[in-house]
Amino acid sequence: MIAGRYELSHEIGRGGMGAVWLAQDRVLGREVAVKRIGMMPGGAAPGGTTPDLERAEREARLAARLNHPHVVHVFDLVVDDEGQWLVMEYVEGRTLAATIREEGALSHGRAAELIGQVASALAAAHAEGIVHRDVKPSNILVGPDGEVKLSDFGIARAEADPSLTQTGLVTGSPAYLSPEVASGHMATSASDVWSLGATLHHALSGRPPYEVGENLMGALFKIVHEDPPRLADAGWLAPLLAATMTKDPEQRWSMEQVRDFLLAGPTAASAPQDSTQVLAPAAPPPPATPVSTPVPSGSTATSSTAPAAPARRRRLLGPLLAAAAVVALLGVIAWLALTGDDGTTPTIDRPRASDSAGTGGGGGDQSPSPSAEPATAEGMESFIGTYLSTAPSSPESTFEMLTPGFQQASGGLDGYTGYWSTISSATLVDAKADPETLVIQYDVDYVRQDGSQVSDNVTLQLEYRDGEYLIADEA
Repeated sequence: MIAGRYELSHEIGRGGMGAVWLAQDRVLGREVAVKRIGMMPGGAAPGGTTPDLERAEREARLAARLNHPHVVHVFDLVVDDEGQWLVMEYVEGRTLAATIREEGALSHGRAAELIGQVASALAAAHAEGIVHRDVKPSNILVGPDGEVKLSDFGIARAEADPSLTQTGLVTGSPAYLSPEVASGHMATSASDVWSLGATLHHALSGRPPYEVGENLMGALFKIVHEDPPRLADAGWLAPLLAATMTKDPEQRWSMEQVRDFLLAGPTAASAPQDSTQVLAPAAPPPPATPVSTPVPSGSTATSSTAPAAPARRRRLLGPLLAAAAVVALLGVIAWLALTGDDGTTPTIDRPRASDSAGTGGGGGDQSPSPSAEPATAEGMESFIGTYLSTAPSSPESTFEMLTPGFQQASGGLDGYTGYWSTISSATLVDAKADPETLVIQYDVDYVRQDGSQVSDNVTLQLEYRDGEYLIADEA
């Protein structure tokens, strides 16, 4: 009995985070799935924190934000003397990975029906500022009636989650990793689009797009440097594979486009008004991802939604030799940290590679000159306070408070001022600055020009040059 309420029956699954059990909720009289995510550390009292528990809490919080029919609902998070447990909706059925393993490659129609449901769930997650970061067949549950549920938001992150910057870790399954994540960049909604395309490739072909096996470094190298694999018999789904598994994240469709294409069915590829867009995935409508500027992203609004902002300019992949070095390093680290959750898709945790200088990633020289005072938390907080109080009324002046790389990533002056013209005021509520890493996290209250209000939690990477701060990136 867990927490005096959940009576365990038998183990029904096992993944990288731990075992999953079928249990009976004795209070509400229903079956639930209970995931054991870690033993209590030696000597630790119940209620203490561990990395696994933090991850489970994050999964519970994120899943609770998604009231969607194709997302596994999380009911409870409990800790007892024996371990930590996540209580979830019990979905009768099997994973998409097991379905393909038992039935072989799926027909175009069935693959589209299943993947379309996942696209709907991910589109809803992206609208909430949540990137799943581990989309793959073994995280997709298929019920007997064909209803699909997306599971395991355990490594998902809200876009404003400071732990991305603080830990420098990214996690995912190698066979489905996007090229930018495989080369060390942070996952975005566009990375989920690639991973869903790779999952569709697996469903149509009966095998993952990249065979990992024991040659992890070779697989990562192929993902980063070689053209994505294509299927000769993909039929009407070929344009979708081309528009999702394209190396440049800027050129991929948004998840909403993927969802709508699959919902339209075979007519989507043949409709005259859509043919140019479908056959030329290099120029889709602007992706529905938040702008890469220090503005609301994943906000909790008191009215409807956060103000519209220009599409994020995502960084391109690095040069060949630099990326090859990253891949080699990641391979060694990941091989030591593998936690397999199915036979072909081990999960890896590895350090995030540093961005090159001038790209807005905070990778430039952050050391103060000999004549300048060192960076301080008070100085960083004062800088952000000035920035927020000035940007709504004079965005042209605060645009100069961004590094050149981040100015470009923010859509240039026109895109930047276009966003801030929708904001009447921005008030700094609370801030936490780390002068060692030059990372600052803060809460801010915005008032729009229409009088509505929105709150956000923002994490920024600063640079410090000759006694002056600049905004280099947003996590």
